[in-house]
Amino acid sequence: MSNVQVAVVTGSNKGIGLAIVRALCKQFHGDVYLTSRDPSRGQAAVAQLQQEGLHPLFHQLDIDDLQSIRALRDFLKEKYGGLDVLVNNAGIAFKVHDTTPFAVQAEVTLKTNFFGTRNVCTELLPLMKPYGRVVNVSSMVSSSALGGCSQELQQKFRSDTITEDELVQLMTKFVEDTKKSVHEKEGWPNTAYGVSKIGVTVLSRIQARLLNEQRKGEHILLNACCPGWVRTDMAGPKATKSPDEGAETPVYLALLPSSADAPHGQFVSNKTVKPW
Repeated sequence: MSNVQVAVVTGSNKGIGLAIVRALCKQFHGDVYLTSRDPSRGQAAVAQLQQEGLHPLFHQLDIDDLQSIRALRDFLKEKYGGLDVLVNNAGIAFKVHDTTPFAVQAEVTLKTNFFGTRNVCTELLPLMKPYGRVVNVSSMVSSSALGGCSQELQQKFRSDTITEDELVQLMTKFVEDTKKSVHEKEGWPNTAYGVSKIGVTVLSRIQARLLNEQRKGEHILLNACCPGWVRTDMAGPKATKSPDEGAETPVYLALLPSSADAPHGQFVSNKTVKPW
């Protein structure tokens, strides 16, 4: 089986993730895995795409659960000998008017969007085959949230030498600062989702750097992207893009041709590299 190419999209039973799976089923030459926390929702989404004449496969994945991530890792290793395309799309956001205490929102949002995504990368990046493509779905909100950080924090998040450990310490500090109600005094913006996506974008920059250092000749490309403002359960009905339109940039990055050596380690929106 290991000569069959394989793509995995996390959090893909609805919204942008489902639209990415739909597009990959049409354009990617290989097996495409739709994944979700809840197998019944995932199977329902697979059935929906099958009715459209597409043939995604399903595997359970809860990015908050390390054992679930490792089960997927072992499955991919055994069945395919690795992974060709990974789209880290799974994420959560509280509604603007949600009355959950901000410290709880911070902890829960970062647990999934940053720490869960990081765990997926830790387990699955070593499986990436030469010419593999990794797409971390971030958000334009990461840019605006970065602008809302103190100069000191901005400098750290824009650094070309920040390590993954240092980033983890900063993300952990944000959660701790919210619990002590000192996050604004400490230079953080008032958005847990925004900070979680700063984490995703900076993590992507770090991971790309490590790929350059450790696996230079393998032509693996890894980027963060913003899908835009998309009509999903998360963003609501007033958003300007359909899910299929929101999938365009992630899919473009997932399908960069083997001859491409860029973009890599970038923040990409509307198929265009944006300054960070």
